[in-house]
Amino acid sequence: MTDKNHPSLENRIDDLECQLAFQEQTISELNDALSVQQLLITKMQDQMKYVAGKVKNMDNSNLADPSEETPPPHY
Repeated sequence: MTDKNHPSLENRIDDLECQLAFQEQTISELNDALSVQQLLITKMQDQMKYVAGKVKNMDNSNLADPSEETPPPHY
């Protein structure tokens, strides 16, 4: 290796180290965001199960049979 190429090689290595550090930081931030999203998804799934159970167990006796309903005034 010549002295002329040595600074260029050091610059390239420095650039690669900077890129690697940036990528590591980005991966860490994405991992944190993914963890938060997974917690939210799990919470929403639990809420959906709760609501679905409530809807399934609703008492339909408060609803009139459609044949017993009087037609709206515009008929």
